[in-house]
Amino acid sequence: MTLQASFILLQIMIIAPFTAGWALRRCFARPEEFTRKLILYNLISVEPALVLWSTWGLALDRDVAVLPLAGLLLAAAGWLLGVPTGAALGLTGKRRAAFHITSSLANHGFTMGGFVCFMLLGEKGLGLSFIFIAYFMPFIFLVVFPYAASARRGGADFARIAREFIRNPRNMPLYAILVSVIFHALGVPRPDVAFPLGALIAISMSVYYFTLGMTFLPGEVRGAMRENACVALLKFVVVPALAALVLGMLPLDPAVRAVIQIQAFMPAAVYSVITAVLYDLDAPFASGVFVVNTLLFLAVVLPVIFLFRAAFIPV
Repeated sequence: MTLQASFILLQIMIIAPFTAGWALRRCFARPEEFTRKLILYNLISVEPALVLWSTWGLALDRDVAVLPLAGLLLAAAGWLLGVPTGAALGLTGKRRAAFHITSSLANHGFTMGGFVCFMLLGEKGLGLSFIFIAYFMPFIFLVVFPYAASARRGGADFARIAREFIRNPRNMPLYAILVSVIFHALGVPRPDVAFPLGALIAISMSVYYFTLGMTFLPGEVRGAMRENACVALLKFVVVPALAALVLGMLPLDPAVRAVIQIQAFMPAAVYSVITAVLYDLDAPFASGVFVVNTLLFLAVVLPVIFLFRAAFIPV
């Protein structure tokens, strides 16, 4: 299967489960509880296997080691901008926490940022984008989930949060990363065996977008127009502008610079909705913002990126 065909298949796997989840929501008396259990099952079974296999033996040289750091800084910039923006909007409680997380996390993976890098920069761009996304899982499990747990309680009992974090089964993907780091440090090679990577990706993606569909309420979109406008402004104007300003001052490889700038334009990530579901942080609001932000990217931002693609292609 060609890479283009794989991308089309992945998009079908996004649209089909999302539509199914939205259509089947009314069949469940407590859809939020069902989606929470479904996501938890995925986090303790399918995703750890994916993370362990894909990170085992991953090595970064000095030329590209800046990529994960750049991803982390983009996420931090979105968060830091989201805090005063949420305050200006008058958001409080769980919705404020969901807004902060949505402002921070972006769709840098293969289903959006990685594939845009491939279309503009070829296979090298795709490979660099996989290195870029290495920051994501540690950031989710070490920063986003503990913050969400604190917000759910309305306060920060950090000792209790730390205890629960260590023994919480939803952190299994993080432990998979730690195991892969240990294997790499000990020089343990990854077995040369057939691994059902594509099938597990399909299962994990389908679970996440099915739960996203189940939490999506169209009415939330109409009631959150200001929040949607602010998230779009942050993700499609402010963060890319800051990235361009900083990149202009750094002596980076042109391909590395291009990947970082392209990824700076990416829309909200599905993990913002997953976090809201797991920690009861106004999941319908997070889901509505994700859908609107993604549609805006596909309809407006992506065509602009392709129109001015010469600015991103290394010379």
